[in-house]
Amino acid sequence: AIARMLLKKRGDVAVYILKAGKRSNDCNTNLQRLIEMGVSINEIETTESFPAANTGDVIIEAMFGTGLNKPLQGIAQLLAQYINQKKAVTVISIDMPAGLYADKCSKGNTITKAAHTLSFQCNKLAFMMAENSEYTGNIAILDIGLDNDFYNDTASNVNTIDKDLLLSFFKARKQFAHKYSFGHALLFAGSQNMMGAAILAAESCLRSGAGLVTVHIAEPLMPVIQTALPEAIASAEDNFETLAKKKAAIGIGPGLAINETNTKLLGQIITEWAGATVIDASALSILQPFTSLLAKRKEHPAILTPHTGEFEKLFGQCKNDFERMDTALQKAAQLNCYVVLKGRHTLIACPNGEAWFNTTGNNGMATAGSGDVLTGILTGLLAQGYTEKEACLLGVYLHGLAGDFAAASLSPEAMIAGDITNNLGNAFKTFY
Repeated sequence: AIARMLLKKRGDVAVYILKAGKRSNDCNTNLQRLIEMGVSINEIETTESFPAANTGDVIIEAMFGTGLNKPLQGIAQLLAQYINQKKAVTVISIDMPAGLYADKCSKGNTITKAAHTLSFQCNKLAFMMAENSEYTGNIAILDIGLDNDFYNDTASNVNTIDKDLLLSFFKARKQFAHKYSFGHALLFAGSQNMMGAAILAAESCLRSGAGLVTVHIAEPLMPVIQTALPEAIASAEDNFETLAKKKAAIGIGPGLAINETNTKLLGQIITEWAGATVIDASALSILQPFTSLLAKRKEHPAILTPHTGEFEKLFGQCKNDFERMDTALQKAAQLNCYVVLKGRHTLIACPNGEAWFNTTGNNGMATAGSGDVLTGILTGLLAQGYTEKEACLLGVYLHGLAGDFAAASLSPEAMIAGDITNNLGNAFKTFY
């Protein structure tokens, strides 16, 4: 069908198909239409019948699409290997690169390496996994008019985040609101030589809409906060009960020193603080002794925000991205917490077994401090009364969308974490 459409646009097209004992009715119909146009069909049976691709050619690979359940074998495997050796051509795969499973790990398989994948109707789980990026290239999802009722009525625990979902619970500000309408967030962040993390988290917390933000920090370091971010409150109060009074949400970890005092503090937050909680960075490094206690938090499950390294330190090494997703879901259910596994398509593993992948963001966000910004956003949203699940879904989406605005303005290479915070306003404006 693609060959026929290209020929109608006067393209120079050669058609090669794998020899098959049986073809679908649709395939036979389109094949007959092509033959009636006078096109010769090259049937591939051996390596001698492979196409002689030249520099600058485009190879459109449409061997299998979705539904593959075993590795490529025989002539199909040899053809995929042959295509991968052609370095001076552009490969476009249709629906799925040949050899790539849609919903399980494909490591060890021979897989066509595409520069572009044109896939149909909806994302595939494989596209969310970093391990498959070298095969898929740039992915475009094309609407081909499949039945939306079937899509909507089909149950799945794996989802992608979209704006329609977020708009269903987004809290637009009321005209007569005041700062106390949007909650008071408390951040335990920063230490000697790591005050940047505290500032990044605090500013993004404010930019995400929190009414007030207090940053707990050692007294000698308080001027750093007060100078860099006059809108935030700095406090050196050591009594946790006093500090936590009237706070709506707590975030802990960015730039925090790993020591006995902060280990004790984290234990207090997990066991004595019943409110909304985000645990990130250094706090994840000292979480191990308290992990089992997370399950006791019933009303406000904690939100953990590890990157891959922090995740595996906490929960053990994983063989591949699919196993890591399964582990995140297992731990979220077991510990009654939300696991926000940061990456290109950040995964939110929920206690109820749902998995949500983010669809915003870019590789310019792979820079120091991006995670601190996310912690601030999540804490700020929780302070405003969003539920843990809502804060996770909206937070990662806004974080990524702000990053997309920053990349469009500056380039991914030139981005720094503060650029994400500076573009949160642009991200929020898309909701109005």
